[in-house]
Amino acid sequence: MFPVLDTELKQETLPDPYEDFMYHHLQYYGYFKAQRGNLPNSATHQHVWKNNSRFLLNGSFGERDDLIPDPLQKEKLLWPIGLSSAVHRQLEAVNRDSLMRNSPLLRSRQLLYDDLGDINPRLREPRDLFALLASSGPLLAPKWPIECEVIKENVRHIEWVPPQPEYFYQPTGNEKVPEIVGEEKGTVVYQLDSVPTEGSYFTSSRVGGKRGIIKELAVTLQGPDDNTLLFESRFESGNLQKAVRIDTYEYELTLRTDLYTNKHTQWFYFRVQNTRRDVTYRFTIVNLLKPKSLYTTGMKPLMYSQLDANTHNIGWRREGNEIKYYKNNTDDKQQPFYCLTWTIQFPHDQDTCFFAHFYPYTYTDLQCYLLSVANNPVQSQFCKLRTLCRSLAGNTVYLLTITNPSQSPQEAAAKKAVVFSARVHPGESNSSWIMKGFLDFILSNSPDAQLLRDLFVFKVVPMLNPDGVIVGNYRCSLAGRDLNRHYKTILKDSFPCIWYTKNMIKRLLEEREVLLYCDFHGHSRKNNIFLYGCTNNDRKYWLHERVFPLMLSKNAPDKFSFHSCNFKVQKCKEGTGRVVMWRMGILNSYTMESTFGGSTLGIKRDTHFTIEDLKSLGYHVCDTLLDFCDPDQTKFTQCLAELKELLQQEIHKKFSELGQDMDLEGSWSDISLSDIESSTSGSDSSLSDSLPIHLLNIADELKQKKKMYKKKKKKQLQTRKQRNEQYQRNNLMRELKLTEDASERTGFASALQKQPTFFKNSENPSSTTMKNDKPRFNETRLSAREKGTSLDPSKMTTIILTKNKERLQSKKLTFTVSCSPKRNTNTSQEPAPGMKPDWSRSRYPVAKRSHAAMPTYPSLHVYTYP
Repeated sequence: MFPVLDTELKQETLPDPYEDFMYHHLQYYGYFKAQRGNLPNSATHQHVWKNNSRFLLNGSFGERDDLIPDPLQKEKLLWPIGLSSAVHRQLEAVNRDSLMRNSPLLRSRQLLYDDLGDINPRLREPRDLFALLASSGPLLAPKWPIECEVIKENVRHIEWVPPQPEYFYQPTGNEKVPEIVGEEKGTVVYQLDSVPTEGSYFTSSRVGGKRGIIKELAVTLQGPDDNTLLFESRFESGNLQKAVRIDTYEYELTLRTDLYTNKHTQWFYFRVQNTRRDVTYRFTIVNLLKPKSLYTTGMKPLMYSQLDANTHNIGWRREGNEIKYYKNNTDDKQQPFYCLTWTIQFPHDQDTCFFAHFYPYTYTDLQCYLLSVANNPVQSQFCKLRTLCRSLAGNTVYLLTITNPSQSPQEAAAKKAVVFSARVHPGESNSSWIMKGFLDFILSNSPDAQLLRDLFVFKVVPMLNPDGVIVGNYRCSLAGRDLNRHYKTILKDSFPCIWYTKNMIKRLLEEREVLLYCDFHGHSRKNNIFLYGCTNNDRKYWLHERVFPLMLSKNAPDKFSFHSCNFKVQKCKEGTGRVVMWRMGILNSYTMESTFGGSTLGIKRDTHFTIEDLKSLGYHVCDTLLDFCDPDQTKFTQCLAELKELLQQEIHKKFSELGQDMDLEGSWSDISLSDIESSTSGSDSSLSDSLPIHLLNIADELKQKKKMYKKKKKKQLQTRKQRNEQYQRNNLMRELKLTEDASERTGFASALQKQPTFFKNSENPSSTTMKNDKPRFNETRLSAREKGTSLDPSKMTTIILTKNKERLQSKKLTFTVSCSPKRNTNTSQEPAPGMKPDWSRSRYPVAKRSHAAMPTYPSLHVYTYP
């Protein structure tokens, strides 16, 4: 009936070279222990896969599993449609017990097949690390944890700037404070099922989230007169967990906590349908966790009308009246909750509206933007898009390298680097809008943008936490922890996004100087935009870390507040990107905090920030970078002078508060800046940063392995002759050290008697002689180098012993002073205790750490082999 298929089935008994190789290979390494007959023939499977159009892979997809949402559907697609039962029985005989469960073809994600008739399997690139956005194919679909239900609708919004300023809400004092009644006295109209909380942890993900049929969580309307609102949040960045109808037009809302935690409720984003116009609705969010909020100072929620967007091209706008932020009086002996209530009137009947804490910016929005850049023939020449890593859920973390092509390798090597990142906290979508404004400008054909691309290499990570953005978290990743507290982590598999980011910057520092690092964030308790930095302890660069923020405040005076900036490094912030990069040697390392509210400065006073305001700040960052690096240092010098004056005023203010007087004309610059500044407690700090229970053992094991690796002995010498020579050299070195120590102790005692005045003069550590004198080089070593003589270790012992005998035969005591264990005139090769050697340093040295002072012992001089 099907002669071609019969022929192929007969050929199945012939040995397949690829099958034979894989069978022996997997069996040898212990990965495959089944019988040989259980291995399906690749020719039969290739016939089925190749002739079904639904199995053809698109270049933008990384795995076959992404194309088939359900395993039952996958099984059905493997069987050609229209075959008789006899043919099906023949196929079952060939693939019995192995086709669905044990097939290496189904289980492997590394094999690719040609679309031609020849069977030619080949391996794909490892992990698809370089399979980026395809210009002709669809976008990479976001992957969700398998516990999350996701609706199929594509939620997108237009960008719009309101024509008039949106002012803060002015409280009247008569705002209603609704009593929280809960579902006991109300009706649940929307509720998510099986939300993973604290105690559970992420296991796997897939495109589309949870398998199976999507449930209708909203209530069913009883007719056209039913005015119940229909809620939904099972889309990207949505996070509404429950809605309870208290009255006809009053609803209590419960936000979903960050996945795999029981906290972090601040961000909200949800949809309502079946609206009625000219009716006042009241919404009350009942489980917010922060005691302070910008809603107490006039911030309004955002609303988006689908009808207004379609008919009048109107997007997100600030709406709401009777706004009140207050403590929930429900006493359940748990952490206290806070409530946000507001009233609203919808503009249309039967409208679809959205509410959000701030302007949403999703992972799909980012991919659309990057796709437009990749398809732009001009921008793609100087903006290279790469994959930094994959997140826990398998979503791509993108890395952009932006710079103009250099004319020569020397010019390329001379460029300094600038690093920007955003969205490590997924609920801080304002950081993505600043990042978008920066990218819009730096990728434009503006002369300033071209100059910046000529001067610098920009490394940009536009979305550090895509998993959190996708699922609607406010602060955490799918590990259930704040990524901005774990930049020192060694758990690469649990925190891949920040581990690879830190590693990328570490490699970048080995190649070139990193002039500036800035991580974009959002702030929920302060207005305006400001920076957190790190006070530099090197007096050579004193106050230099404050110049860039001060310049930025002058370029954006109605948005950026320098007085809100803080440069104190606290112990609880040691794991943040800002502090870790500063410890790695980046002097200008910042966290940029942009408010969810608006400005209290200049012409924008008491108005909300719009999308355009945040995007404009990205331009101002570029403009300030040019001022900061201007060869004409006039602006830089003026800012430094202004900073010193501001610091004097701050010191005077602090001492006045303490009731003390201080002469500021004296050594006021020696005062520690950390003592003057307050802590950054106003930042949105995480309450708990410890590792989840299931990661504690892994972290301990990795630390033990790291310690064992450091304690590992050097590689064993290969031959007995080499071991003997090494043993003899070690013995000679020990004897030499003992001989020198004895002679130096004798000389030191004599010097104490003969030259007592020396120690009186050397007690002044700030003497110019000690500072300016340089250590003398060993003349023997210098002459040997000039003659081209190589001082290899085997000959070094002979030279050392010869020199030692000569020194012992001479009875001079002048050299013994330089070997004094406690004081030094810098006539020896070792600096005095407490004095810093005159090392040549880069422009931005690594920040100093506090170490215990090491005593100087008389010992063998350290020789550096050429």
